[in-house]
Amino acid sequence: MATKVLVVDDEKLIVKGIRFSLEQDGYEVSCAYDGEEALSMAKDGNYDIILLDLMLPKLSGLDVCQQIREFSNVPIIMLTAKGEDMDKIMGLEYGADDYITKPFNILEVKARIKAILRRTRKSDKEETTDKVVTAGNLRLDTDSRRVYIRDKEVNLTAKEFDVLQLLVTNPNKVYSRENLLNTIWGYDYPGDLRTVDVHIRRLREKIEDNPSEPRYVHTKWGVGYYFQA
Repeated sequence: MATKVLVVDDEKLIVKGIRFSLEQDGYEVSCAYDGEEALSMAKDGNYDIILLDLMLPKLSGLDVCQQIREFSNVPIIMLTAKGEDMDKIMGLEYGADDYITKPFNILEVKARIKAILRRTRKSDKEETTDKVVTAGNLRLDTDSRRVYIRDKEVNLTAKEFDVLQLLVTNPNKVYSRENLLNTIWGYDYPGDLRTVDVHIRRLREKIEDNPSEPRYVHTKWGVGYYFQA
């Protein structure tokens, strides 16, 4: 079955170029040109990955990303004409998995798509000895990729889940930011170490009663992060 991609950008020439190139590689491509249309299509379509422009009419790319995260963990790559670090970090904070700054090479786009899909599918297929891990009030189901706090489901992004699963299944093992970046995002990921800090902060906001005094995800100052129930 062909990989389904949703491309969202109000610049029709960019969409046309991406669509043509991806279809040449066998992808099934759908297109949206504003935020509202993108959100509607994301709800109705079962996409494998979404390329989402930051600056869109009606709803911004960040708003679309945030709302998609309320019902789906589909991988999202943000497309942005802005190169400022804050825009990139904001994209990740809102649940994006990666970003590409315009102007970009279509070969780079294809490489990022393949890398994210490879990691996503690998994590979906990995066999884990303990399918459900319980620690305190936290319950992590590796099969369904769901996390519960006091039996209430917590909606994590794909990367947040990957980080938590790695830490939970290796309790008390300290992972440096470099190690987490390479393990979760891959050695070919162009982002920096702040990506890890952003995801840890967002993860704590979702699973900790008091994120400033975490019970589960701890910091080993000067070293990295570790999980302890």
